[in-house]
Amino acid sequence: MIFYFSATGNSKYVASKIAAETKEELIAITDCIKNHKFTFKVNSKEKIGFITPTYFWGLPCIVREFLEKIQLEIPNLYHPYIYHVATFGTTTGQVGRMADKFLSKKGLSLNGRFSVQMPDTWTPVFDLTNKEKIEKINHEAEKQIAEVTEKIKREADGDFSHRKMPVVAVKLFYLQYDKQRQTKYFSVEDSCIACGLCAKKCPDSAIRMQSGRPMWVKTKCTLCLGCLHRCPKFAIQYGKKTKKHGQYINPNVKI
Repeated sequence: MIFYFSATGNSKYVASKIAAETKEELIAITDCIKNHKFTFKVNSKEKIGFITPTYFWGLPCIVREFLEKIQLEIPNLYHPYIYHVATFGTTTGQVGRMADKFLSKKGLSLNGRFSVQMPDTWTPVFDLTNKEKIEKINHEAEKQIAEVTEKIKREADGDFSHRKMPVVAVKLFYLQYDKQRQTKYFSVEDSCIACGLCAKKCPDSAIRMQSGRPMWVKTKCTLCLGCLHRCPKFAIQYGKKTKKHGQYINPNVKI
């Protein structure tokens, strides 16, 4: 089984490509959180994969919550191959190490850690308006996905993730994630057409439609920026720089 979290489709695309080759079941972490489903029965010879984006050099908070609550019912004397694949834009930080730390509390550990570089969707900083550059990144990602998939199929052991950062630096930088998750930084422009897509797709149920406008009803969210990137009128912004940096949804999957 493959558990994945994806806001703009990058991690979902990687998960779907790996699942097609390994014949594993795809399970959306967002659905598990919303449906309070955290117990899973592992079949003999079944692999267990976690595929997530990298946020602030670590795990998205929704993935942390899932890993804290997950319960895997594993047959006696069976040691499943467990792996994590990080999608990332600039660095994987120590996201694989962080995932392994959560799993260790369950008496489990990662056999393989992998990474795939894809367009960085953190548009308060990164610009996604150069479509040719985005296409090139996604083209290169196909090779990485194929390499990762082959290693997973043969159950390769080790840390194969790229562009990691020192643990001390990650601990300091990751502290910024909690501060930036405040929903007060989101705004809605007059171009909003009240389609409600942002509220419907929010993994935290942090958005509600009120008087035809999206309103953030929680002080913090996962900060996936899915609402911003999926908005058909690009009416949702975060801070002052996202407007000029564009939107992005992975073209190969439906989100």
